[in-house]
Amino acid sequence: MSPDGVRRIEFGALPTGHHTDPPADWPPSLLAAIRQLEEYFDKSRQSFDLPLDFSDTLTEFQRSVYDRLLQIEYGHVVSYGQIAKDVGKPDMARAVGQAVGANPLPIVVPCHRVVASDGSLTGFGGGLRAKAALLKLEGIDVDGTKPTSKVHPEVIPLDL
Repeated sequence: MSPDGVRRIEFGALPTGHHTDPPADWPPSLLAAIRQLEEYFDKSRQSFDLPLDFSDTLTEFQRSVYDRLLQIEYGHVVSYGQIAKDVGKPDMARAVGQAVGANPLPIVVPCHRVVASDGSLTGFGGGLRAKAALLKLEGIDVDGTKPTSKVHPEVIPLDL
C-alpha cells in the first residue's frame, strides 16, 4: 500500500525473517484491501473497489491494457489478441502479453482472465496452478495447469 492506493500484490509466503507491523497497526486502506481479497476468495465479491497506485510507472500502452483488464467481468475470459484489438493495437498481442505479465496487481487487475486465442492458459506470474485455481473459483472450467491446458467453453472471438 501507498498513500495513493494498492501498489503491489504478490503470490507466495513472505521471505523468511520478513517482519511486518502487527495487523492492529495497519492503515485502514490496507485492511480494506485485505477484506476485499478475502471476500473474493470466499466468493462473496466479484469486483474490487480499491484505489490503485501505479505510481506513474506505466506506459500509455500498459495503462490502456490494464484499463481493459479491469473491464473483464468475473467468470469471463478474453484473449490477448482481443485485448490488442480493443486497445486499438490489433497487431500487438505479444506486447499485450508482456504488459499483462508485468501487472503488479494480479487478481484486482484480473490478468488471470486472459488466455490465448485457442483457449489455452499460456502463462501467469503467480504460476499456472494459481491461474487455473482463480479461474475455477470464478466458475470457469480448466482442464489442467499446463500452458497448453484449455479453458472451457472455448474462447470464441465475436466481431460485433
